[in-house]
Amino acid sequence: MSSGCTGAETIMAKGSTKTRYVCTVCAAVSPQWAGQCPECGEWNTLEEQRTPTPAAGTRGSIQGRAQYAGDTGIRTLAEVPRDRETRFSAGVGEFDRVLGGGLVAGGVILLGGDPGIGKSTLLLEVVARVASRHGALYVTGEESLQQVGLRAERLGVGDAGLKLLAETRVETIIELAARERPEVLVVDSIQTIHSDALGSAPGGVAQVREAAAQLVQFAKQTGTVLFLVGHVTKEGQLAGPRVLEHMVDTVLYFESDSGSRYRLLRAVKNRFGAANELGVFAMLETGLKEVKNPSAIFLSRHEQPVPGSAILVTREGTRPLLLELQALVAESPLSNPRRLAVGMDGNRMGMLLAVLQRHAGVSTAGEDVFVNVVGGVRIAETASDLPALLAVISSLRDRPIPQDWVIFGEVGLAGEIRPVPNGPDRLAEAARHGFRRALVPAKNAPARGEAPDGLEVIGVERLDAALDWIREAD
Repeated sequence: MSSGCTGAETIMAKGSTKTRYVCTVCAAVSPQWAGQCPECGEWNTLEEQRTPTPAAGTRGSIQGRAQYAGDTGIRTLAEVPRDRETRFSAGVGEFDRVLGGGLVAGGVILLGGDPGIGKSTLLLEVVARVASRHGALYVTGEESLQQVGLRAERLGVGDAGLKLLAETRVETIIELAARERPEVLVVDSIQTIHSDALGSAPGGVAQVREAAAQLVQFAKQTGTVLFLVGHVTKEGQLAGPRVLEHMVDTVLYFESDSGSRYRLLRAVKNRFGAANELGVFAMLETGLKEVKNPSAIFLSRHEQPVPGSAILVTREGTRPLLLELQALVAESPLSNPRRLAVGMDGNRMGMLLAVLQRHAGVSTAGEDVFVNVVGGVRIAETASDLPALLAVISSLRDRPIPQDWVIFGEVGLAGEIRPVPNGPDRLAEAARHGFRRALVPAKNAPARGEAPDGLEVIGVERLDAALDWIREAD
C-alpha cells in the first residue's frame, strides 16, 4: 500500500473550508454552535459561516517578506503630498452644507434613517442632479427598476440620464461598476447585498460587513463617491455591525419629528467637514425641497407674549439657529414630581433646577416641570441652559419674557453664567431676525460699538443677575 498522499489529502493540504459560527448581533465568533451567544448573551443568534483556510506555507514569513523591503511604502510626513481633496457639488445646497462643501472623490457616505422617512427619495434627487454633470449609477436591492422609475417621474427627474441597476450580489455590482466607471455609486440598501464568499443570509452581520468592505475598497481604488443606505434599529441606531460606521468617511442621519413635514439631515461623523452639521428639507408631494432659512420655520412668533416661552440661539455645525424653548410648570399631584425634557438632556435639566433653587432661591420641589424644544430639534450644547431656566421661571410666575428678547448661555453649578462658542455669529443671527435685546454671558458680550445694528446686548455673570433683568423687563 502506497504511503503517498491520497487525492483528498492533497486537497486538504492545499486548502480546506473551515466552519465557524458568527453572532448576528455582536459579530462574536464561536467554533461551535450554541443556543446562546457567549459574548452578548442573545439567544439563537449564531449562524453558520464557511470560510476557506489557506494552505500551509501561504502566509509570508519574515524571510519571505524581506525581499519586498526595497519599497515599503513608508513615507515621512514631509513627503506626503498636500493636495486638497477633489470636491464637486451635489447640486443641492443643504446637502453640500452637511457634507462640508460637496462630494469628495473616493468618499464613502452612510445614510441612515427610519423606514419611509425619505432616504431613497433624497438620494435619487441628488444623484439625478449629479448625473447631468457626472456619471452616476443607482443600485437598488429593495425595489424593482419600475418602482425607481415611477419615483423619478414623480420627482421630475425621469429624464436625468441616471443609470439604474437592480442587483444584490456584491461581486456583480463591483464588476459592472468597474465597467461603467461612474463617479457616483449609490447602493440602496447595504442590508440587501450579499457576497458569495459567505453562506449566511443577506442582512446578517457577516454579510453586511463583507459587502461593505468590498464596496469601500472599490470606492477607494477608483475614486468613486459611494453612498450606502442603511437600516436603523428600533433604538434609532444603524443596524448591522458597529464597525460599519468606522469603515465609512461620513455618517448621515435623516431625522423627522412625528407628523412633521420637515426633515433634518445631520452629519454625526465627517472626515471631510464639520460633524453635527444640519441640513433642513421640507417633504412635499413633488419630493424634498431644501429650506435655506431654517430659523424662520422653527421660530414661531406668538401674537401676544406667552409665559414659559424663550428664544435661544443654538449652533448646529457651522450654522446658528434660532429656536423656541417652551416650559410648563404646574402643581404636581404626585409625591415625586415629574421632570420631562424633550429636545434636550433630561438629566442636565434636573441639575439646572437644583442650581435654580440653590443660587436663585426659586424652588420647583412640588411642581411638575416640562421643557420642550419646538420643532423636533435636539439640542446637544449647553447654550440652552440659561433660556431653559428663564422659561421655567416665566411659567412658574406666569410672566412672559418679552418677544424681542433672545437668550443663550451656559449655567454652572456655582450659579455663574459661562460663555459659549461663536458668540458673534449667534448675535448676528438674532439681529438678522429682528430681535432688539440679547441676554448673554458677560464674556460673550461685544465691546462698546461692536454689537450688531439694532441689537442691545446685555452681559451677565451670575444667574441672579439674569433674573433681575427679566424681572425689570416685566
